[in-house]
Amino acid sequence: MRLEKLSLFNFKNYEEAQLSFQGDIQCFLGNNGSGKTNLLDAIYYLSFTKSALSTSDIQNIRLTQGQFFIKGTFTKNDRVSEVLCSFQQGQKKIIRENDLDYGKVAEHIGKYPVVMVAPQDIELIWDGSEVRRKFFDSLISQLDRTYLDYLITYSGYLKQRNSALRFFAEKGRVDHDLLESYDEKLIPAADYIHHRRKEFVREFLPRLVQHYRFLSGDAQEEVAVTYRSDLTAMNWRDALKKNLSRDLALQRTTTGIHRDDFLFYLNGNELKRFGSQGQQKSFLIGLKLAEFESITIAKSLKPLLLLDDIFDKLDDLRINKLMQLVAHDTFGQIFITDARPARTREIITGAGLRPGIFMVAEGQITR
Repeated sequence: MRLEKLSLFNFKNYEEAQLSFQGDIQCFLGNNGSGKTNLLDAIYYLSFTKSALSTSDIQNIRLTQGQFFIKGTFTKNDRVSEVLCSFQQGQKKIIRENDLDYGKVAEHIGKYPVVMVAPQDIELIWDGSEVRRKFFDSLISQLDRTYLDYLITYSGYLKQRNSALRFFAEKGRVDHDLLESYDEKLIPAADYIHHRRKEFVREFLPRLVQHYRFLSGDAQEEVAVTYRSDLTAMNWRDALKKNLSRDLALQRTTTGIHRDDFLFYLNGNELKRFGSQGQQKSFLIGLKLAEFESITIAKSLKPLLLLDDIFDKLDDLRINKLMQLVAHDTFGQIFITDARPARTREIITGAGLRPGIFMVAEGQITR
């Protein structure tokens, strides 16, 4: 799969931009704050119908403007397709493929897969369970439409159940029939999500181990991912009834797959507490490479790879290992950002590669 063209209008700091891509490696170079990462975010948006960086679409609109659009022309399996994502304040977001609007945005997820490696990814190791759930949910959702549908169902009814719990706590009385109706929607969704997460970790781990050992150069270190869930040790239907008093007191659902975690271990110890900086970096890039491989195998195509300022975050060993993979055609089309153009040219050309280079300055792009 390839992205042939990218067009932006009022997206973040870009008033208007049109880019064409030739070759497998594209580099966006320029000072910090110039808009390099925004280009990667636009590509990410075309895949996921949302920003990797902004929680609200209003934040993606250029200052003083009321709308934005992103358009991408893709080649996949010898077929050319055009994807349009647009948003105007006060109106419904539009996601369109080949001039046809989607009935549900979820129908688009997984069609044009993307893997993004960015500085903030270290949060996967350092932060709480929500970040790790989001990583695995995003990955599995690109591979399994049923999983995504159940995830949407679970999230929606969980919000309604929590809202009802707050209302009951305020009024001092409980509508058990209403709670039961929510539980009947939540339970099958939770069962599927729990099973699929457990199954996926089992498939994912050998890929992570392989990539970690390649990046770290140490075949002796033992890498593990443990999936922890309330549903592993209990019947959730019974637990919902048993914990109702606590749920009412805390005004939220206190058990369920929304509390799941994926714990990362190295040599039997938790990575974020006992792993060195180098080990954590190898693990993190290993996660992303395993993500890339999982999508490639499931989709029989290579996703776009977005590398945001990673040369700043990796040491020479891991940069060289990554460039070995690039030089051996492990990946398909790659988009790279860097604030130090000379460094990027040295690394890329040193690997025998010929990139397309775009200079970015205050929202203006020159090839």
